[in-house]
Amino acid sequence: MNKTIYLAGGCFWGTEKYLSLIKGVLSTEVGYANGKTINPTYEDVCRRRTGHAETVKVTYNPDEISLTKLLNLFFASIDTTAVNRQGNDIGSQYRSGIYFTDESDKQIILESIKDLSKIYKDPIAVEVLNLNNYYPAEEYHQKYLDKNPNGYCHIGKSTFDIARNTQAQYSKKNKEELKKVLTPLQYEVTQNNATEPPFRNEYFDNFDEGIYVDIATGEPLFSSEDKFDSGCGWPAFSKPIDKKLVKEIIDKSHGMQRIEVRSSNGDSHLGHVFTDGPRDRGGLRYCINSASLKFIPKKK
Repeated sequence: MNKTIYLAGGCFWGTEKYLSLIKGVLSTEVGYANGKTINPTYEDVCRRRTGHAETVKVTYNPDEISLTKLLNLFFASIDTTAVNRQGNDIGSQYRSGIYFTDESDKQIILESIKDLSKIYKDPIAVEVLNLNNYYPAEEYHQKYLDKNPNGYCHIGKSTFDIARNTQAQYSKKNKEELKKVLTPLQYEVTQNNATEPPFRNEYFDNFDEGIYVDIATGEPLFSSEDKFDSGCGWPAFSKPIDKKLVKEIIDKSHGMQRIEVRSSNGDSHLGHVFTDGPRDRGGLRYCINSASLKFIPKKK
């Protein structure tokens, strides 16, 4: 049986387009949710303090995508700590929220929020509420970015590749196969937890648009939109494309206690995550070996 969830993540033009690309999502519709008035117009919501949030009604097949997976992909498209804001859009109508109609979904949603809160210092600003009301938006708002491909969107273009690509399956090769396709350094880093030299690696100073995938499996891991210059000499990211794509493990080697980062499917050693990243991006620094990654330019 198909299910429905209502997701608010800033301007609904971009959020609708992003969610519609996810495998297992059957239909999307934009509208106004959990406000104080009946049948509001776009003008009402923007200028008359109706209390509605710009929201996307998402109908999906739970046999193809779980609610947890859908929510994690949704989180990857928003700033989960921003209050009444996404991108350049500011106002309560742009707040982030998850609105449910099935009470059995509530615990799944709360668990997803709990997991999300573990990777941010600042409080998660995604409200979780019963859907009290929902009104479809005007027709010109429906599938807006399909009708207007160059229209405004607060979601970065490479982020849309997340929705397109994260449903693929990326199997782990055995060690003999990996030795044939990886360089000695790539093999030592990904399979034996080695660390490459700082400032003398392929991607530490690469800021072209695109995504970074696991060198061993091709699984998408990080986006250029989340990459920043940390000065450490290795590629640094504020977050993975989807937190389910990486595993974080306590590492007590070398007389230290750190958090190791490994790819979920390929089990490749990637690097470590630290809590000295930019606060406006969540405060984390994923310090990743170039040798564990392959960069896929946006044009490809």
